[in-house]
Amino acid sequence: MLVAPSLLSADFGHLAQEMEWFNQSRADLLHLDVMDGVFVPNISFGFPVLKHVARLCQKPLDVHLMIVEPQKFIPQVAELGAHYMNIHYEAVTHHHRVLQQIREAGLHPAITLCPSTPVHLLQDIIGEVELVLLMSVNPGFGGQKFIPNTLRKVEQLRRLIQESGSQALIEIDGGVNLETGRQLASVGADVLVAGSFVFGTEHPSARIDALKSLT
Repeated sequence: MLVAPSLLSADFGHLAQEMEWFNQSRADLLHLDVMDGVFVPNISFGFPVLKHVARLCQKPLDVHLMIVEPQKFIPQVAELGAHYMNIHYEAVTHHHRVLQQIREAGLHPAITLCPSTPVHLLQDIIGEVELVLLMSVNPGFGGQKFIPNTLRKVEQLRRLIQESGSQALIEIDGGVNLETGRQLASVGADVLVAGSFVFGTEHPSARIDALKSLT
């Protein structure tokens, strides 16, 4: 299992120290939730903070844009040296075009579905993405309770990926802990995003190790 701790739950007053232990951990990615207060009812952080984090972080960046018109920021995400640029299906009209633009910028295109957005809408673009993020809470805030229907959506997405020949990874964000992580692993999830379960705990690296051991 790949693990992507979410910076949203980090202590921003001690960001350098947070990145120091993170770099030494077995985490695979750093998940960055960018919120604009329009697409979601909250504001997180913007590119000045992201640039600082990118300098400190020694692992690939998974940039999750919970914003309107994410295509406007492709150059800025590419400048960060990010690995994934993740856009919301609900925030874009011309999905194929934007995903191609992301790839042309040297980024790995990814797409996110909100809890109420059905998986079948991806059938015409599943070959264009390298990662699909299923939100297992309603986006905008950390620390929410896991939505059980996500398990059914993971099964549907796994079938779509297999039938299409896509190599896309399945990522889950929201309410991830050992219990829900075990359930998600059993239905085919590849990447677990964990915020409050990791950051702010006494032994965050041990929490990451525990998630990585799930099969």
